[in-house]
Amino acid sequence: MKKIIYLDHAATTPIDPQVVEAMLPFFSESYGNPSSFHSIGMEAKEAVTHARKSIANILHGHEDEIIFTSGGTESDVLAVTGIPRAHKTVPGTKPHVITSAIEHHAVLEPLMHMQKKEEIELTILPVDRFGMVDPKVVKDALKPSTVLVSIMTANNEIGTIEPIADIGRMILSWRKDNKTPYPLFHTDACQAAGALDINVELSHVDLLTMNGSKIYGPKGVGILFVRRGVKIEPLIRGGGQERNIRSGTENVPAIVGLAKAFDLVQAKREKENARLTVLRDQLTEGLLNIPKSRLNGHPTQRLPNSVNISFLDIEGEAAVLYLDAQGIMASTGSACASSSLDPSHVIIATGLPYEAAHGSIRFTLGHSTTDKDIDRVLEVMPGIVERLRQMSPVNLDMKYYT
Repeated sequence: MKKIIYLDHAATTPIDPQVVEAMLPFFSESYGNPSSFHSIGMEAKEAVTHARKSIANILHGHEDEIIFTSGGTESDVLAVTGIPRAHKTVPGTKPHVITSAIEHHAVLEPLMHMQKKEEIELTILPVDRFGMVDPKVVKDALKPSTVLVSIMTANNEIGTIEPIADIGRMILSWRKDNKTPYPLFHTDACQAAGALDINVELSHVDLLTMNGSKIYGPKGVGILFVRRGVKIEPLIRGGGQERNIRSGTENVPAIVGLAKAFDLVQAKREKENARLTVLRDQLTEGLLNIPKSRLNGHPTQRLPNSVNISFLDIEGEAAVLYLDAQGIMASTGSACASSSLDPSHVIIATGLPYEAAHGSIRFTLGHSTTDKDIDRVLEVMPGIVERLRQMSPVNLDMKYYT
């Protein structure tokens, strides 16, 4: 049987066996509803409470600031729709929201929908060629009606790590100078949770999104950190679970698994980052030896497991299929947009033209990645690119894309 080399950890990660072990009792033994008052229900409630405390401790937040959701998308949508609907700074003026051009679709799509419905005024900030958001550009976009700024911690497609703490400090200074509690600050930290120190006090965020599937935990579970005192309009109303912010019976096994996964990845973070950085740089260097190739994202301020390369004159989707035939799993960008043949909005936002962005491949490493896996990719990739270029009608001049 062909060995599978999985290099799509930004899409999802395999669940850690220790996480599975932690979850198992809550499927068939401690299976109660956490809202029930009998002993089996109380066992489930205790497990949810323990998970909430564990996650809050790692985030340097409080237990009552952790809202469990069905995943990163729900948490993002709850944050970016729930804050503008609950807050207005200038009577008679639409709430103003600021975000960036490289945010996940779970942030951009609901905001653009609200803009279309004339619920909000929306500013989408540009990024530089490395996908970096400039805190000064954020500051220049602020106005008295701004209620929310949403900037991701690290990009899921190109791996660029954003200056969240700098933006947070700038927002605190703006609030102080203007004697206002606004704007509130949200960050999507789904891709960063397994690699960076996620500290809500140091980053000065009011809301933070995280999910399980990117940190070797279960799919279908996430959190939204909501700082004490912040009002937010619910998406899901009903039984009043999760502080009346997110109703619905809690997914106890998944919540337990999320907490366990977060604890494990944070405990191993520094050692694993060091290992992956070596492999990442080895892969990057080897792929850039292929003619007419370009690294996307920041060369150093990037996640330790993320490599995104544009190969001119090829179609990324075709390259992914050829890699798959060799047992190598990679992607052209966000798995959430994989059904679309349009080039990545993230790559386009960094200034790469449409025709060049089409040849972008994302390799994201993980716990299972070895030196031999990297060697195998570097062995087959030049041939794949050469074959696709022989079939391609496109012949771009590299000097325009560096």
